[in-house]
Amino acid sequence: MTINWTTIHVADIEKSLAFYNGLLGLPVAGRMGVPGHEIVMLGPDEGTKLELISTGEPAPENPGQGVSMGFTPDNMGELLEKLAAAGVAIPEPFSPNPTLRFFFIQDPDGYTVQLVEQLG
Repeated sequence: MTINWTTIHVADIEKSLAFYNGLLGLPVAGRMGVPGHEIVMLGPDEGTKLELISTGEPAPENPGQGVSMGFTPDNMGELLEKLAAAGVAIPEPFSPNPTLRFFFIQDPDGYTVQLVEQLG
């Protein structure tokens, strides 16, 4: 079995695109719908996608509580600088062992995003 995509409902598709595409660098794989009800698929041509759905409704009150989406950036240092410059709060990393560290940040709707880095 393969995971094809994960869907999240967002309040403002443009803010979410600025975060996931503009800051995190996920490529836009497809966009459909009309203003007020849009769907955007993000991710590489081959591989798992993140689906953003905007229906004009507010985002859920407790979005994805207890769930995080994990991403491995190509260059963690550059990404952290970019996020800090954009005003994204970056807490201290969590490192459960010497070969791994990760950061938890929040997207514009409060979904938890985990940025993972493999260390030497």
